Amino acid sequence: MKKGEIYKGIVDAIDFPNKGILWIDGEKVIVKNVLPGQEIRFAVNKKQKGRIEGRLLEVLKKSPLEKTEGVCPHFGSCGGCLYQSLPYEEQLRLKERQVKELVDRVCGDWGFEGMKGSPVSDAYRNKMEFSFGDEYKDGPLALGMHRRGSFYDIVTTEQCQIVHSDFCRILRATLDYFDAAGTTYYRKLQHKGYLRHLLVRRAVKTGEILVGLVTTTQTYWKIGKDFELSGTEMTEEATEKQTEQELLEGWRQELERLELDGSFAGILHIKNDSLADVVQSDETEILTGRDYFYEELLGMKFRITPFSFFQTNSLGAEVLYETVREYVGDTRDKVVFDLYSGTGTIAQITSPVAKRVVGVEIVNEAVEAARENAERNGLANCEFLAGDVLKVVGEIEEKPDIIILDPPRDGVHPKALQRIIGFGVDSMVYVSCKPTSLARDLEVLVGNGYRVERGCCVDMFPFTGNVESIVLLSKLKSKKLKHINVELEMDEIDLTAAESKATYEEIKDYVLKQSGLKVSSLYIAQVKQKCGIIERANYNLPKSENFRQPKCPPEKERAIREALKYFKMIS
Repeated sequence: MKKGEIYKGIVDAIDFPNKGILWIDGEKVIVKNVLPGQEIRFAVNKKQKGRIEGRLLEVLKKSPLEKTEGVCPHFGSCGGCLYQSLPYEEQLRLKERQVKELVDRVCGDWGFEGMKGSPVSDAYRNKMEFSFGDEYKDGPLALGMHRRGSFYDIVTTEQCQIVHSDFCRILRATLDYFDAAGTTYYRKLQHKGYLRHLLVRRAVKTGEILVGLVTTTQTYWKIGKDFELSGTEMTEEATEKQTEQELLEGWRQELERLELDGSFAGILHIKNDSLADVVQSDETEILTGRDYFYEELLGMKFRITPFSFFQTNSLGAEVLYETVREYVGDTRDKVVFDLYSGTGTIAQITSPVAKRVVGVEIVNEAVEAARENAERNGLANCEFLAGDVLKVVGEIEEKPDIIILDPPRDGVHPKALQRIIGFGVDSMVYVSCKPTSLARDLEVLVGNGYRVERGCCVDMFPFTGNVESIVLLSKLKSKKLKHINVELEMDEIDLTAAESKATYEEIKDYVLKQSGLKVSSLYIAQVKQKCGIIERANYNLPKSENFRQPKCPPEKERAIREALKYFKMIS
């Protein structure tokens, strides 16, 4: 199999994230944006170190799993959803298998409780960031999501099925208005243009809506024939300012004429001159209303602003947080640390059944929002600290009884994880939005004396490849031994030359520096045993007699053997 060659095959399975697996003449090939059971044609575009990747050219035959009705009209061109053509139950099975297989490799025997589906699968999102652009070079103005596989092309998603119809009406009205006005969009390469994004948030419980038009401060627009401006003779600068004011006022009036199921809490103009293609604010102007609304979650109120971090599936979030609260258990006399706490949602939902909760979050604005929400909900036993978890946990004098981890997609920083392990708490609850990061961190935790007791998935993002996972870990206890005083001369101790060499931590550091791989103490012990190096008995054994230990992967075994050679523990 060579680069550039074209093959046909049937997709055997989908690994996270969105990696289709095919077997061609005994060789494994990875192709993205496919579904299990599809017959596809692909081109080999990468082959190195035994890894083969292909680029999808064509779906020759649909999967038997795919449905023919009720599929979003934008599916296939829009890059937002991967599984629109799969029945919802099939989506849940696919994601459940992906997570279980990843964690199985690390934890062996653990109490997997399956997948919890979203209470609603259609119109579940409470927030969207639509982009302005064109569907093809020099095409008409578009507003929606990026075309699948494209950094520049935009698909107008006016019939998107994962948002409430109010989103689609606001999108269509905004696009028609600025298209008629001849307003230009921001071009990323030239860094010129006016329109950047349309931010829409909608409270599920109240129907209140926040809309933010994100633009540059440039005045790159021309007035179309259907758009008229009043005004008399003014300076060029004053004319431009008046033009923008009237342009935005006309847009506001256009939105307020819409017949919506919800109502506007506020309409905003957000200015952003950053070169990065992200939605952020240099300055925000309120055109009408206010810049926030309240969302209710499990009996508590949370203040939501345009840039607040809040789960995008409000009803799914209730399932997620109820599960977290169940896993945390009875904490009435315990101190809980909520690390990577965001706006403090988990901390506040846990606080009524805890002695005290301490949240740590690096984003200052999120910490301020958490404090305000806690005060609003009358929670006096919550404290929120701003700063990097790695630094802050080393400065807190108070020790936790239980730790909740809800890190970003990339997981917990390795140094921070070691500090967290150093607390030696009896139990941890880990909430993850990226299964591969979860599996990596669990390997470290298991190698440091923790066991995964139970875990499950919660589908917060129907029709996409994303999934939330929750696991409960407990600290393994060493067996109580009777102590006998024995006097030995040093020459009586049977210590092999290999055992007197490098420590486990030194071996781990060497492997990480030389190969970029992280290896656990368990894997090192397995390789040492294969090499005939006698290991002391391990007291830190799992509780279950049927426990199946994960086996060291071949690439990690090779790296560990190289380390053993370096430290002259084997020849």
